[in-house]
Amino acid sequence: MDQVELAQRIPTAAFAFRGFNVTNLGRTAELLAHQAYGPVVRRHLTEASEIHAEATGQKINLVARVRQGRETTLRTYSQALSLIVAAELAQLELAEQFHGIRFSEAALCFGYSLGEATALIAGGVYRSDSVLLPPLALARDCVSLAGDVKMGVVFSRGPELELESISRMCLEITAQGRGTLAISSLLSPNTLLVLGQRATLNRLKRLVKRELPRGTHVRNNPDRWPPLHSPIVRQLNVPDRSAVMLESLPGGFSEPSVPLLSCVTGDFGYTATNSRAILRKWVDEPQRLWEVVQGMLEAGVETVINVGPQPNIIPSTLNRLKSNVSAQLEAGGLTGLGLKAVSQLVARRTWLVNLLTDDAVLLRAPYVEQLNLEDWLLEQDVS
Repeated sequence: MDQVELAQRIPTAAFAFRGFNVTNLGRTAELLAHQAYGPVVRRHLTEASEIHAEATGQKINLVARVRQGRETTLRTYSQALSLIVAAELAQLELAEQFHGIRFSEAALCFGYSLGEATALIAGGVYRSDSVLLPPLALARDCVSLAGDVKMGVVFSRGPELELESISRMCLEITAQGRGTLAISSLLSPNTLLVLGQRATLNRLKRLVKRELPRGTHVRNNPDRWPPLHSPIVRQLNVPDRSAVMLESLPGGFSEPSVPLLSCVTGDFGYTATNSRAILRKWVDEPQRLWEVVQGMLEAGVETVINVGPQPNIIPSTLNRLKSNVSAQLEAGGLTGLGLKAVSQLVARRTWLVNLLTDDAVLLRAPYVEQLNLEDWLLEQDVS
């Protein structure tokens, strides 16, 4: 897609900002080394390094880290936060300065986890040095809680997940007093993420196998994650301490310049006065990505521009939805396979069949195109 076509698509496009992952460099080193793009990327990384030092008291050099290809780890979690936001803001500036792709003209934006903070910065609600202060200042405590925390992926190959039942299981396991377990992210009607301390995830596996329909599974994620979007952070009073910091931050008294679909509320919830309240919930309440996906489709978005280094959760979620809806639609016309074969295909996605019956907007999913901004920038000729 060339820049003329992309510019024409912006009024029906959504900018999607990624959050923290186990890898966070992406192609930032290539953008930094680029003859034209390099100065812009270097400025954003330098500014982010300064903000990090102010918030944490720890001096870092993100330019050197990127040039040396040193990935962030859980131990350098706060540096990862600074790096991701800097890379996202740099990509937006590069797109506008060199290619006329203006974020301000987009239909809407949204961000998963940390990406929502970047969306607030890009939308003019807060400056980087204000909205990043709480997560950077409290990053060490969040990491300290991660030592005995495991992530689980709960998914169904058949019916829609019984969300109420899974929530009840998490509460019952937590009430045993041997670690907290809770839903951290709602990715789709058949996929969610949970974060649990100690052996709570194993107990959830046993309950799911015993009480939920066949085809419902819990799979361990091998990586370690700061337990944000989970009540686990309440154990060190992170939500309240964050709320106190938010009270005195500059800014926060305007609506986002681009409509922002919040993964905290699941809707266009931001007003000129409630951003602090939403950010308070961002800390310990689950991410509602599925509601955001539905809202994006209802808004008529035709193109999703994924911003940040090596975007992951949002592209994969949208690709799975596109694949599932496409396969379901094709199954309806595969009469040559015979009734038995078609029924078997449909049976694998009973959760989707029910949704398509109730929510026709999902039929738009196969026609929404995705673009990774860092890849697109490096493909353009700026000579």
